[in-house]
Amino acid sequence: MRPRVTLVLAVVAILVGGGMLVPAAYAKLAGGDGGASLGGLGGGTELVPAPTPSAPPPPTLANAPVSVSFKGEFFSWALMDRATGTVTGARNMRETSSTESMLKAWIVSDYLRQLGSKEPSTEKLKWASVAIRDSDDDGANMIYRAAGGSYQKQPGGKLDPVLQRAVKICGLTDTTRGNVPGYEGWWSFTQMSPQDAARLGDCIADGKAAGPKWTKWVLHEMTQVRGSVSQQQDRSGGGKWGIVDGLPASIKAQGPVGIKNGWTKLAYDGNWHVNCLAITGRWSLAVMMRYPGSAGLSYGSKVCASVATQLVTPQPGAALKVPQQPVGKL
Repeated sequence: MRPRVTLVLAVVAILVGGGMLVPAAYAKLAGGDGGASLGGLGGGTELVPAPTPSAPPPPTLANAPVSVSFKGEFFSWALMDRATGTVTGARNMRETSSTESMLKAWIVSDYLRQLGSKEPSTEKLKWASVAIRDSDDDGANMIYRAAGGSYQKQPGGKLDPVLQRAVKICGLTDTTRGNVPGYEGWWSFTQMSPQDAARLGDCIADGKAAGPKWTKWVLHEMTQVRGSVSQQQDRSGGGKWGIVDGLPASIKAQGPVGIKNGWTKLAYDGNWHVNCLAITGRWSLAVMMRYPGSAGLSYGSKVCASVATQLVTPQPGAALKVPQQPVGKL
């Protein structure tokens, strides 16, 4: 019986020893202090797990090179990062052009903010709505007068009260009264830079423009803009085009995009004056241009879309970044 007992004890010893050896060897492979290394492996060698590709951040718009084959008198753009307040854009983003209907979002906001806790009449709220949704000129003019706007030429070329408040409240630096002969009192000829337009969009989005009671209403109306480039009337027109057409579904899925475009083919210079403004919780983008009337409104719409697409970060299909880590040698 003694030899069998001896054999059993020997087997148990081997098993126990093996159980102790494996953790020790693993610790050594992992760079721990678990004793001598296994035969055939150099001391201090590490086995590093394969790195896991990091998921890209949610897409957004960020400063990037923009290349547009533009044929016209003026083209520029500006993008505000609403988290930092930083504005980037084209080198000429402080040069100005006429705002056209892009300014209607401010006119409505300015009127509603002045009401405070009061409610507008049903008629005025309807006019305010169509001024944004349908770019209705009559609605915008009614709200402009209700807000204290004046069509009279101001002394010394000053801005009227509605526009003065835009400069003060939104921190605009390049905005001036239009100086087109015969149209000096028209709000649509207000001269504004893309930089200021991006600031104006942020001013509407953060609540300074319309105030705490009406900001959500204005932003909602800006997400309900309707009508295509081809749906144009004398006093209103379809305005759902431009920047929004250049955004991928991955950005649109993050939340509503508010827009307000402005466009007019002007007889005095023969140009289309086209502006695009879009805002989200993360950014405010403005694109402004003037180009020959023969090119059509769709030309400006496509330019706005192209700028937006080129600013998408990361670009669709961008490769995932794999963290660089040292790999141990066996």
